[in-house]
Amino acid sequence: MQDFLEQLKAVVGESYLSTQADDLETYGQDWSKLYEAKPLAVIRPANTLEVAETVKLCAKNNVALVPSGGRTGLSGGAYATNGELVLSLERLNDISNFNPVDRTVECGAGVITEQLQNFATENGLYYPVDFASAGSSHIGGNIATNAGGIKVLKYGLTRDWVSGLTVVTASGETLELNNGLVKNATGYDLRHLFIGSEGTLGIITKAVMKLTNPPVEPTVMLLAVEDLASVSNLLNHFQSSIELMAFEFFSQQALEKVLAHRELKKPFDQESAFYVLIEFEAKSESSMDEAFAAFESAAENGWLVDGIISQSNQQAEELWQYREGISESISHYPPYKNDIAVKPSQVGEFLQQVDAFVTANYPEFENIWFGHIGDGNLHLNILKPAAMPLEEFKSACAEANPEIFTILKSFNGSISAEHGVGLLKRPYLEYSRSVEEIELMKSVKKVFDPKGIMNPGKLFE
Repeated sequence: MQDFLEQLKAVVGESYLSTQADDLETYGQDWSKLYEAKPLAVIRPANTLEVAETVKLCAKNNVALVPSGGRTGLSGGAYATNGELVLSLERLNDISNFNPVDRTVECGAGVITEQLQNFATENGLYYPVDFASAGSSHIGGNIATNAGGIKVLKYGLTRDWVSGLTVVTASGETLELNNGLVKNATGYDLRHLFIGSEGTLGIITKAVMKLTNPPVEPTVMLLAVEDLASVSNLLNHFQSSIELMAFEFFSQQALEKVLAHRELKKPFDQESAFYVLIEFEAKSESSMDEAFAAFESAAENGWLVDGIISQSNQQAEELWQYREGISESISHYPPYKNDIAVKPSQVGEFLQQVDAFVTANYPEFENIWFGHIGDGNLHLNILKPAAMPLEEFKSACAEANPEIFTILKSFNGSISAEHGVGLLKRPYLEYSRSVEEIELMKSVKKVFDPKGIMNPGKLFE
């Protein structure tokens, strides 16, 4: 093994291979913090060639790899728990080959999401995939989990913004997929196979990302709501009245965590059980008139008890803090996260069933609800009591999962909407995928990774 490590040093240089305990801990885990990091070493290549050479050495020596980006995932997908080599892509952080006609730009896998957003803005364009971890998450990791975020309603998922990929397979071969083309009807689009594959088929090193026009006068409305049925009514009501960019939801408990963590003022004098945050484009005076009319009719129907509408971009950003600060405010507990999805029309009924089950069976746990209601994506975060050992907490949550996922299966929902399967959801894949689908996915994995060295233990045993 020492010979193997020396060969790795020859590829990247001594400064970029580490076996230091602090580095192993930092790079060997993600935000879930539910497992113990036990990697062999951490390597930080500078480019696709160095990634390919690293993979070839791993294949030759039968050493497993865990690709590492911003490590902001919450499903244990970036954990190295069994002596794997962590391959950090943080040095692949160049933005290049901007094409204003095609509205595309090439990004290294280590480009931070916010870095791409800022680049687009500087060039009069917009990268719309956005979420609370935009300042930490990497483009490569976003692609590997097909990240969604807060503006899926209007702009879709990460998948919709990838027009080309450079990937290194488990044998160390480099593939250039789709080459940024808009139309390419030449058989299987392997690009989309790697999107959402969680690093189990190969390593994404570069991507050609699409950009678009920036939104016009994005405006935010924060609504106080008393019951879950009203949340569903508001979604249907506002969708039929105005074009929405985002429709978010969070509970009073979630708001309390953010207020304490970020030292923010309460948005309303009176507390409500739930809150809805809506974003839309105020393109004209008539757009605002339509939004106000929708608000007034919703109030008349008793679906909301109070509301605020932003009067400036700064106020819009301030209102977003109540929603975007939730994950950060509860990360230290740590939370046991269920990142689940049903059809938007099913959200109200599903929420009521799951909330009733968790409240009745786990009254000692604090449950934090929030999510992207507009696309059916809900986040149930069960917080670990301070006095409870981590393993006991994980075991208690795992006991609840079959019941929660049985309810989810009755709605034909997904056990993971945007954080991937990783280690956390692996035992429950059958609640969202048929036996036949799982076997086919395993067959695909075997074709691309016959030795099983690519992020082993994620998705499947």
